[in-house]
Amino acid sequence: MATAEQHPFPRIVRDLRVHGGEPVIRGTRVPVRAIVVFWRAESDMGAMLAASPRLTEADVMDALAYYDAHRAEVDERIRAQFIGA
Repeated sequence: MATAEQHPFPRIVRDLRVHGGEPVIRGTRVPVRAIVVFWRAESDMGAMLAASPRLTEADVMDALAYYDAHRAEVDERIRAQFIGA
């Protein structure tokens, strides 16, 4: 069952059945790491929302705030994704 993180990130959840418990946007399978990677490449909210129409601006902002608070964890997941580890 999905559970919400504490208040600062109400749109971010973890569910062991979704990406092995990786933090994702509530109600989606979009991982925080995907938001971060896209944001690094584009830094454009309109492009982000066009690419992921189920997301809201609040979802993206919450994911980026989560990243700011959990940078090491998310960066490790990004590195693992790109090096296949």
